[in-house]
Amino acid sequence: MRYVEDIPGGPFATVPTNEEGTAGWRTIRPVIHLEKCTRCNVCWKFCPDVAIDFDSEGFPVVLLDFCKGCGICANECVPKAITMEREE
Repeated sequence: MRYVEDIPGGPFATVPTNEEGTAGWRTIRPVIHLEKCTRCNVCWKFCPDVAIDFDSEGFPVVLLDFCKGCGICANECVPKAITMEREE
């Protein structure tokens, strides 16, 4: 099995874009609805910023310091367990 760390170079964010992360300029963010989530990991596979981790039960958790709000995770989520919501 290959891991993200094994992929040389590429469009992966390894540190926040500034000290506040992306929260200072992101306008929308993904919200994961666990009751719909099948833990298929598609959101993690498609996230270009490596902004998705997993909790102790295997459910995805968005790392908001890294998430840019692109919406790819929500678009690729087959059970539609991820919605994009405005930042407050």
